[in-house]
Amino acid sequence: MNPRRRSTRVDVRPYRPADAAPTLAVFLSAVTITASADYSPQQIAAWARAEEREIPVWDQSMSARNSFVALVDGEIAGFSDVSSDGYIDMMFVSPQHSRQGVAAALLDFIEVIARERACPSLSANVSVTARPFFEKRGFQVEAEQHPVLNGVQLNNFRMSKSLGDVPQRPRQQVGAKREEGAR
Repeated sequence: MNPRRRSTRVDVRPYRPADAAPTLAVFLSAVTITASADYSPQQIAAWARAEEREIPVWDQSMSARNSFVALVDGEIAGFSDVSSDGYIDMMFVSPQHSRQGVAAALLDFIEVIARERACPSLSANVSVTARPFFEKRGFQVEAEQHPVLNGVQLNNFRMSKSLGDVPQRPRQQVGAKREEGAR
């Protein structure tokens, strides 16, 4: 058995202000550790901007985006969001919980919410690191992009996925056992 492959229960719930510090920690570790395999140290520093991050500002941003958190054994393992038009601004999973189904649980939850809102599709600007996960989940690359953050050029992909016509009701928790998801 692959030592990284584990069966994990992942619960998803709405973001709360008390989640600000743990979600910021997830973001920073996902960018500085997980994404470091695909981005240069300069790109990672420009993306993470760890010294500029403040918890109150992070909390306001997370709340404004109507974010969700994924929990494994009561610990925040990842987070995401989805706008009223189906745009996913952020999806990050802590390196300690990679390949445990956290991203899959978040995306399942988001898809249900987007269908309830009658969004025809989901879209996201996806990192090089996350692209294989999104492709596996039915997203297609629309364009390669080269955004500049703090004077440093990165690369990512504009991706989208059609949701079809069938609306579904969102659940407050996604608790099914998952095996091997994405970061």
